[in-house]
Amino acid sequence: MASTTNAFEMAQAQFDHVAEMLQLDPQVCEMLRWPMREYHFRIPVRMDDGSIRVFQGFRVQHNDARGPNKGGIRFHPAETVDTVRALATWMTWKCAVADIPLGGGKGGVVVDPATLSDSEKERLVRGYIQVIWKNIGPRNDVPAPDVGTTPQMMGWMMDEYSKLSGKYTPGVITGKPVGGGGSLGRTEATGYGVIFTVREALKHLKIDASKCKAAIQGFGNVAQYAAIGFIEKLKGTVVCVSYWDREDRVSYTVSKEDGIDPHFLHSITDQYGSINKDKAREAGYVIEPGDAWISKDVDVLIPAALEGQINGETVHKISPKVKLIAEGANGPTTPEADEVIKSRGIFVVPDFLCNAGGVTVSYFEGVQNDMNFYWTKEEVLEKLDTKMTEAFKSVLDMSLERKAYMRDAAYMVAIAKVVKAMQLRGWV
Repeated sequence: MASTTNAFEMAQAQFDHVAEMLQLDPQVCEMLRWPMREYHFRIPVRMDDGSIRVFQGFRVQHNDARGPNKGGIRFHPAETVDTVRALATWMTWKCAVADIPLGGGKGGVVVDPATLSDSEKERLVRGYIQVIWKNIGPRNDVPAPDVGTTPQMMGWMMDEYSKLSGKYTPGVITGKPVGGGGSLGRTEATGYGVIFTVREALKHLKIDASKCKAAIQGFGNVAQYAAIGFIEKLKGTVVCVSYWDREDRVSYTVSKEDGIDPHFLHSITDQYGSINKDKAREAGYVIEPGDAWISKDVDVLIPAALEGQINGETVHKISPKVKLIAEGANGPTTPEADEVIKSRGIFVVPDFLCNAGGVTVSYFEGVQNDMNFYWTKEEVLEKLDTKMTEAFKSVLDMSLERKAYMRDAAYMVAIAKVVKAMQLRGWV
């Protein structure tokens, strides 16, 4: 279910739509439609066989009116600057809607990390920092992990920055390993944040979560903890997850009608989210095509993989039973699909609200780094729950007040906060 949608054009179209609704000043629109700064660079890396391979890298800083830019670094073979621009833009809105004092940034490298040895990965991530270190830092741009990158890679990046800057600087990168400046609760943060918003949405819809079934796309970090949270926190049932099989180069859906066990599936999953389908079959799971998740007869759909997955074509496969779509991924729904979803009255928790748990706990990590004092996991997750619940309420209130689609309402809340910060700083 690969998407041909240009993610940045989609991000701009979403913004333009709401800017028109808000009658935003055209000059302000022009400032917010495009990133403030972009860095494109080449990273030469000596491979294990002695050869040198050159990788294409990006870092995009969209808007820092509300605070330092913030956003992950994605390692993906299909990475493009437009994807990075879109993700940086969405990060601006995500930080604003979650009401954390950060702006939007994003990075990327065109590479399949599974093709690299650990030592090659280390040389690549250190090379990335060597190129960009003068343009990032705890007070101007704070990277983090994303698709294809790990806490260990963040630890190497933090170490390289500290060496180059001549001082231990844990706050330059978040998503670091616990014990190396990382925060407890960061691993669970995005997936649990999704579930906190699902819980609030179901309350609003007056639906008993314990009687709900969910289908999840993806089985990376976000999807894993969304599945665990849906089952353990909400007492609901997850009937399937999907994943990209690196061996077969195709997606599969792993299903069990009476409910999956995410802990078991995690135990047979490699570090890139590929499930061992033979072991899954032995345990009674059904292996279906990759797009089977979207047509399941469930109450809740949680797309938690890549952008553009619910599009003009696939949206028609959604079961009439679905009441709620919670966007664990960034940009999983295209504007064409949104129109169909609106017409069907399906409630949507939009991506930059739904998956803001990760950046929220990344912010907490930076705060803890600054204080040099670290909270317990319970404290972190409690603070996360409070933040996500407040953010959901602010968007729902805007949606009800303006009779607006939830995505539009989230943009209204976020854009208003960013524009206010720009005004207070004298930019506009």
